[in-house]
Amino acid sequence: MSDPSHRRPRTRRTAVLVTASVAAAGALSVLPLTMTAHAAPDLAHAVLPARDGWAASGKGATGGSAAGASRVFTVSSRAELAKALNSGSRTEPRIIRVRGTIDANSDDTGRSLRCEDYAKGTGYSLASYLKAYDPAAWGRSEVPSGTQESARAAAQRKQAERIVFEVPPNTTVVGVPGTGAGLTGGSLRVKNADNVIIRNLTFADVHDCFPLWDPTDGADGNWNSAYDALSLRGATHVWADHNTFTDHPRFDQANPRHFGREYQVHDGALDITNASDLVTVSYNRFADHDKTMLIGSNDKDTKLRVTLHHNIFQGTVQRAPLARVGQVHLYNNLFDTTERNGYAFSYSISSRARAQVVAEYNHWTLPKDGKVSRLLTGDGTGALAGTGNLVNGRGADLVAAYNAENPGKRIRPTANWRPALSAGLETSAAGLPVSLGRAAGAGVLTASGGLAGRAVPAP
Repeated sequence: MSDPSHRRPRTRRTAVLVTASVAAAGALSVLPLTMTAHAAPDLAHAVLPARDGWAASGKGATGGSAAGASRVFTVSSRAELAKALNSGSRTEPRIIRVRGTIDANSDDTGRSLRCEDYAKGTGYSLASYLKAYDPAAWGRSEVPSGTQESARAAAQRKQAERIVFEVPPNTTVVGVPGTGAGLTGGSLRVKNADNVIIRNLTFADVHDCFPLWDPTDGADGNWNSAYDALSLRGATHVWADHNTFTDHPRFDQANPRHFGREYQVHDGALDITNASDLVTVSYNRFADHDKTMLIGSNDKDTKLRVTLHHNIFQGTVQRAPLARVGQVHLYNNLFDTTERNGYAFSYSISSRARAQVVAEYNHWTLPKDGKVSRLLTGDGTGALAGTGNLVNGRGADLVAAYNAENPGKRIRPTANWRPALSAGLETSAAGLPVSLGRAAGAGVLTASGGLAGRAVPAP
């Protein structure tokens, strides 16, 4: 693969040079430069390189790189993280360095909290909830309401107060290299905020203690949970890079079944919704998860210009991604569809609701009995323009394979736009299974932003 050093400028002639903007159409802006060079920024102060996906459009993504010394926080507990995120002006740049693993399900003294702690005082119990909304008595035409549903919602709010962290504008949240940095059971939410960088973190087991039973969801109803590991809602200029997302150690195969349906406690890994725009998702590892990435909250969502490159998807069931409405560019990603820890593959990319997807030089690994036609899905309105994609090392026309078996919901093989922001694009996907094993996910970056030179397996 190309040298990952393109991700960290070796010199900074000025802050203007490092953050050189890229016009929305993709052309580099012409900016005046001075000739005074000095050392490259460390990992915490790094910014998104020019032309590195949709987030590089316009002013790019600089996060909290301009933060003064008093606005650089190092945190190692839930309480410290919450305090740093809420300190001072909402818009003033800040850098939050996460040292070690933070347990979001803990109180301000660091004591771990269980589901029973959140339910205490609300009147909720799962046994009572199941009794109240058993379809045999409640039916399947109405969502739950009444005493137990109110109690469930109250308990869920108590958990949300602990585990959901709002990330303000002009913020960098970055794991300190060598410390196993990450968030267990916690959700970072970037809501109506611009210019955010999230790097080098492991997001593990973000679980909802109190899923909602919805008998009207599908033919048989579903249990729906509330928290994504990283949620972008109305967010712009966001760079999510070198993170790991996993359900480890609470895999879905351990979930019980109620009312004949899986009691699902996990939602999305990284969801990009509510008119979020100009997002780059790079060098992440998505492992052992069902509903991986949703782009677009519904068919009437807007904007949603997103780039995914050099990511690994392994043991993911679906939504890698599910794309609606927007212009989505996928290049140099690795999809390993082998079943892992009970997560059986369904599909990779869904193009629906008029989404315009461009997928280039990606690599899929399929079991011997796997079908290329299963790699895609759609609703008959989406598009996917593909070139250079490999399946088990051989070229494959993903759209043609899908359309041959799904004539009623065909995917258009051409998109109405052409990507211009594709830094580091490799015009061969052959080496991705090896190279991304060394370069993707949390824990491979050094303090200077380079690679540690070792593979970090998924949990």
